[in-house]
Amino acid sequence: MSEHILGPLTILLVIYSANASNVLLEFVFFYPLFMSWIWMAGGAYFYFHWERRHGGPDSLPDLPSPPPLVSVLVPCFNEGENVAETIAGVAAQHYPNLEIIAIDDGSSDGTGAALDRLTARYPQLRVVHHATNQGKAMGLRMGALVARGEYLVCIDGDAVLHPNATAHLVAPLIRWPRVGAVTGNPRIRTRSTLLGRIQVGEFSSIIGLIKRAQRVYGNVFTVSGVIASFRRAALQQAGYWSLDMVTEDIDVSWALQLNHWSIQYEPNAIAWILMPETFKGLWRQRLRWAQGGAEVFLKHVRQIWTWRRRRMWMLISEYIFSVAWAFAFLFSLVLWAVGKFVALPEGLNVPTIVPPAFWGLLLATTCLFQFAVALAIESRYERRLLRSIYWIIWYPMAFWLISLATTLVGFPRALFKRGGKRAVWTSPDRGFRSFSPPT
Repeated sequence: MSEHILGPLTILLVIYSANASNVLLEFVFFYPLFMSWIWMAGGAYFYFHWERRHGGPDSLPDLPSPPPLVSVLVPCFNEGENVAETIAGVAAQHYPNLEIIAIDDGSSDGTGAALDRLTARYPQLRVVHHATNQGKAMGLRMGALVARGEYLVCIDGDAVLHPNATAHLVAPLIRWPRVGAVTGNPRIRTRSTLLGRIQVGEFSSIIGLIKRAQRVYGNVFTVSGVIASFRRAALQQAGYWSLDMVTEDIDVSWALQLNHWSIQYEPNAIAWILMPETFKGLWRQRLRWAQGGAEVFLKHVRQIWTWRRRRMWMLISEYIFSVAWAFAFLFSLVLWAVGKFVALPEGLNVPTIVPPAFWGLLLATTCLFQFAVALAIESRYERRLLRSIYWIIWYPMAFWLISLATTLVGFPRALFKRGGKRAVWTSPDRGFRSFSPPT
């Protein structure tokens, strides 16, 4: 991995030789400001060019008659409390030709027995049992192996689908032969605590906006692991889901796009999901995301720098700058703290980490404007969503710091990870449910 370290070190030496403190502070401040406007511009274009012209989630897209068979894969690990609601949501889909394949991946809480009982109620349900915990990627692989459909819809064992979600997920796959995957629109159910309510705003005003912008600019960083659809032929060409990646959804997204398959974002495909509502659970989840993104970057970075894969350049550049920003922020804090006790050279002295009043006001105003733009777009998918702007103002104090810290921890963990070890399930924090999905 030395080649991954020498490049950034060389850049840092050049920066330090040219007044490092000013360069670092300007990058730390202006990069999020720049990206915020990029996301807003891309998100607004996606909405006005495509999204507003289509019906909302309650409308059904045009599909051929008869519609092709769709296989819904539901990998489960210790989902005994949630799986009945999830299967019921799949069985209630307004799509007449589907099968349900649930994969019990060595659960220890009775998930397998619950699924077996559900087969009597839902004849379209088949259950695959693993004797031991082999990981979500293996569960998806086994589900794809026994599936009969060319189109696969993959959801988590705690997700509840909107009745029209399957139709919206497969329509782009049927309409455009070069689309390899479609990522849906997760909505947060756990909102009984401040962390849960912040996540409602985060998924709407940040994650949803980023996916729209990335779709406009060429490539999507990742499909949503909790709700996505795939073309079987595309998966086969990309090698299906990797067994040693902690985030198999990010890895398969990059693999598909490196093989020149397109990924679409479909906001009308809604899934109601459970998320952590404790700092411990949130830390574990976001650290896994950060480490997984770094693993995928390190795995594929050498393959991207060819002209045939130029459409990936903007995506990987955004990731590189985001990681560099996290470490630049850390270096700025270190230089500022050390400067309190030691007289540093002029080029390394960071007198303050608080931006001047005007620039601080500009950053705060841009942040609130981004929240307002995104929530205005997303309000068509959830009533009274604009109320979340009250809670999203706390985002920088909670999730922003956690995202920063997990990047600083997750990237080195991925850098020095030993390859070949299979990624298996861990039971996540599911939060405290206080919101039922609308029917």
